[in-house]
Amino acid sequence: MGSRDYKYIWETSDWPNWHFDLAALVGPMAEVSRTQGFLMGRLADMGMALRDQASLAALTEDVVKTSEIEGEQLNVESVRSSIARRLGVDIGALAPVDRHVEGVVEMVLDATANCHAPVSRERLFGWHAALFPTGYSGLSKIKVGAWRDDASGPMQVVSGPIGRQRVHFEAPPVERLESETNRFLEWVNAESRDPPLIQAGLGHLWFVTLHPFDDGNGRIARAIGDLLLARADGSPQRFYSLSAQIQRERKAYYNILERIQKRSMDVTEWLTWFLDTLHRAVDQAQHTLDAVLTKTRFWQRWATTPLNERQVQLLNKLLDGFEGKLTSSKWAAIAKCSPDTALRDINDLLARGVLRKTDAGGRSTSYALNDLPGGCPEFCVNGVFI
Repeated sequence: MGSRDYKYIWETSDWPNWHFDLAALVGPMAEVSRTQGFLMGRLADMGMALRDQASLAALTEDVVKTSEIEGEQLNVESVRSSIARRLGVDIGALAPVDRHVEGVVEMVLDATANCHAPVSRERLFGWHAALFPTGYSGLSKIKVGAWRDDASGPMQVVSGPIGRQRVHFEAPPVERLESETNRFLEWVNAESRDPPLIQAGLGHLWFVTLHPFDDGNGRIARAIGDLLLARADGSPQRFYSLSAQIQRERKAYYNILERIQKRSMDVTEWLTWFLDTLHRAVDQAQHTLDAVLTKTRFWQRWATTPLNERQVQLLNKLLDGFEGKLTSSKWAAIAKCSPDTALRDINDLLARGVLRKTDAGGRSTSYALNDLPGGCPEFCVNGVFI
């Protein structure tokens, strides 16, 4: 243990016998269930097509944000196109998709759509291989589709410049991995006496603690959490994204994981944080659902208006959360047309009342969607669209 004055939880004598104060968690679990019930009630009143759009939005956000937590930026349109194609949801023209996007989408969809299938080492190896189709993580060659071998030293989570690095966590040594992963998989696949939401939180933490791969452990841990949440919901169709909420609270996420790893097997604090974060994730899904309804009402309103492909493309970008101000030069760049054509497209939409000029000053005139039906001004719900 070197100069450490603490043990990691996997070094304690009672590992992996998780302890938690169930009485302290009853309230947070009830709040999550209440919020989930409200969301599902709204969804029950919607048609299948709208539910599919809401699920597409949630899954897109989940794939994008679980990678963003690790510092990877995926193309949102590519992710959305990949998911839509796999789910059979019509979103019009599909964006190009690369192998990396396909791999993350495959993992997330397999975890949720096949949530009741057993979790085996081969399944986890498949997820890992899908995340790293080239066998590289950045510029580093890694061991893909297999447990780590610690060839370059212990598996550690570190930060800081070389020579002054801080070790936040060290995972169990490689000689323990086989028995540790077997025990974890037996637990995931067995009937549990713990409440399903508690099991989801424990599964996430347990896998992160083992850190059995060279890279991708966080994304796979969150996929396991999503799998257990899908089992808890009793439905493989997803309408909220815990990964998106974790990304919004990324610093707190890493801080609590580090604290818990250096304490006893009492993980009440982690489970409380997990449930509270899940509660906020389900709350946020209400805004995503509002966005889906707003977009649907918008196109119902303008269904009989003749529009060209460029106009449809840019209007959808505004509805899906265009970042910054829309100017004629940005229109031309996105639609791959001349500035004159872009201005004609915009003026046509201004004349029809679809667009309006914004009040904001500046060197370039910018445009926004006219007030949308359903009480949503411009094109933003809480600043978040996918």
